Order: sequence, then C-alpha cells, then structure tokens
Amino acid sequence: MTAGPPGVADVVVVRRDRAAPTGWTTVVRLLGLLPGHWACHSEVGRDRVVLRVELAGATDASAVRRAVSCVLADTALRGWAEEPQDP
Repeated sequence: MTAGPPGVADVVVVRRDRAAPTGWTTVVRLLGLLPGHWACHSEVGRDRVVLRVELAGATDASAVRRAVSCVLADTALRGWAEEPQDP
C-alpha cells in the first residue's frame, strides 16, 4: 500500500507469474471480492493494478490492507501479490 491523498488508500498489486491472468481480468476479480460498499478507482495495466480506496466510516488503511491480503489469498488471484510499501 502506498500513501495517497488524505482519505484515500492506494494499493498496488503486481503480477508475479506470467501464467496468471492479466491486470484487466484481475481488477474485475479484485473488485468483486472486496466489500461492495467501498468506493474504489483503479488504474490497470497488463502486470500492475493500482486500487485507490476512499476511506470512510470504519474503513481505514489497515482495514484496506487486511481485506486486500485476504482477497489475494483467493485461488483466482494466484500469481498476483501486493507490491511492498516504501519504508
């Protein structure tokens, strides 16, 4: 997860396995598995997806991090991983 504007959490996921589906398929799966009430915007490339999640109510950056981690454990997203944060 990277720092985005205030009130927003940016999560970057990257394709680690060339056999995994491209970003255009992956973003649909990611959005389908994340909480439906979240306002998300995406930037999609072949090997990289940036999700910008608006933080509101009980949704904070750590809730976003936990949810994305759980979603990436789904077998449909095998071959994709969250890009490490800058320290």
